[in-house]
Amino acid sequence: MRPLVVKTLVVGLLLASVAGLRTAAQGNPDAAKVQNPVPSSPESIAAGKQAFNRYCANCHGLNGEGSPGNDLTPEAPDLTDKVWKHGSTDGEIFSSIKNGVAPEFSMGAFGDQLKDEDIWRVVNYIRSLAKNK
Repeated sequence: MRPLVVKTLVVGLLLASVAGLRTAAQGNPDAAKVQNPVPSSPESIAAGKQAFNRYCANCHGLNGEGSPGNDLTPEAPDLTDKVWKHGSTDGEIFSSIKNGVAPEFSMGAFGDQLKDEDIWRVVNYIRSLAKNK
């Protein structure tokens, strides 16, 4: 290949990579605008912990630190760290829990099993995990 063609391809690939990182870091811009209507309190966190233990702990672990996955369940991310692949705002976390994470739906949707208010309580609980680390 000619040097100019190679240079153009390399620059194009770099730009595409940066654009992809920017999109991934943004998560869900529409969901990011949604504010949590359930105030974080000891009561809401305790209720969120109960729901988390019932619906989320089997993948994310009792402490929310994730799991490597296995043949039956996919890898589950650590919810106590600062890396949030699908968005880190309350609204984005709510959306991931309620609607699942497309396109593979390794993170299933829980909107049919939990009321919105209960999902917001889980968000409050997950936030409390991050503060403890």
